[in-house]
Amino acid sequence: MIANRGEIALRVIRTCKEMGIETVAVYSVVDRDSLHVRFASEAVCIGPAASAKSYLNIPSIIAAAEITNSDAIHPGYGFLAENAKFSKICDEHKIKFIGASPKMIESMGDKANAIKTMAKAGVPTIPGSNGLLKDLKDAYSWAKKITYPVMLKATAGGGGKGMRVVMKEEELEEAWDKARAESMAAFGNNDMYLEKFVEDPRHIEFQIAGDRYGKISHLSERDCSIQRRHQKLIEEVPSPFMTQKLREKMGKAAIKAGKAAKYEGVGTVEFLVDKKANFYFMEMNTRIQVEHPITEEVINYDLIKEQIKIAAGEKISGKNLYPQMHAIECRINAEDPFNDFRPSPGTITNFHKPGGHGVRVDTHVYSGYTIPPDYDSLIAKLITVAQTREEAIAKMKRALEEVIIEGVKTTMPFHEQLMNNEVFLSGKYTTNFMNDFVLEEPTRDTSS
Repeated sequence: MIANRGEIALRVIRTCKEMGIETVAVYSVVDRDSLHVRFASEAVCIGPAASAKSYLNIPSIIAAAEITNSDAIHPGYGFLAENAKFSKICDEHKIKFIGASPKMIESMGDKANAIKTMAKAGVPTIPGSNGLLKDLKDAYSWAKKITYPVMLKATAGGGGKGMRVVMKEEELEEAWDKARAESMAAFGNNDMYLEKFVEDPRHIEFQIAGDRYGKISHLSERDCSIQRRHQKLIEEVPSPFMTQKLREKMGKAAIKAGKAAKYEGVGTVEFLVDKKANFYFMEMNTRIQVEHPITEEVINYDLIKEQIKIAAGEKISGKNLYPQMHAIECRINAEDPFNDFRPSPGTITNFHKPGGHGVRVDTHVYSGYTIPPDYDSLIAKLITVAQTREEAIAKMKRALEEVIIEGVKTTMPFHEQLMNNEVFLSGKYTTNFMNDFVLEEPTRDTSS
């Protein structure tokens, strides 16, 4: 059973079909016409549109698994993918959770604890508070010790929520109050920790895989530095910043991280990398990532299949894999880039996917599909793969020209302009790229 929706649910169903595995889709009432519902072997409605009453409703999901005799649950990403309670309940009901164990999720989900674990294992970490902050006074004390600028982070955080950069002492109290309030609203937890703020870094993550027999391997890196408010907009592999020497060092650190967590499954170790190629552990995601297709394309391997095989008790090869091609992914969201990326739900009146050699589109939408306002705005992932970065970019430009999405606003104009941006083309971008990026007025309308 796939305890998720949209393109990732469809992605899992496709691999299961190829492996001869029957699938069960779960869906909310507004997702009844989604393609994952249509292509699964069975489908069960689990509640109304609100996530809390459907995709986050553990009793409904477990009930759906039991009535369909499902022996495993794939959580996709988001929703319950990194929920230790859900992983534990699956175990109690003798349903295999295709993901990390409750203990792994808890140890890596608590960011402060994860950093302690990694530092102990010898993985480079950003100088920080060595655990949770007791109060505002403790925050002032640690900030003085670490030296400004510093970053306040929610230990239960994710997706950029509960994070504040503090450039000087006078800003700390306001940042403390806002970050805690945001974290409590998003995660029901306002515990904070403090780190040195790494200026102008790159965000480079390593894909890892581990089996229950203690083997860990890495499948190389992805560069996720182009972000808006800590939300990734595009990703590429290999990173234009990467050297073979740095890849070997970071790969070894990623494997150390996996072993420290006794990791079983497919996961990601995320690092910040400064201009001098010093890298620091940031967090570990104990799930499949949105951007996993670009890794699949450059190593020619199905990561969902790897997840399922590991969950079934198979051994991994233990070999590290390196990029043989160059791949780029553009996340096409139903958002208006000319209006502060405001969500743009609605009905897609016309939809056309690009094609051709080296072009992949992961999507669950079609002409006539209505994008509900209740979930994230991702509607498609456009991936191009080629022998070189220059060829992958040229292919992406061509593919973007072929895409037709009418009826809603999308981030297409942003991606089209990005592919012609001199800084992006040079490969010398950092996580601050969007601070200086100016979107020009549209040359063509992608909605009606």
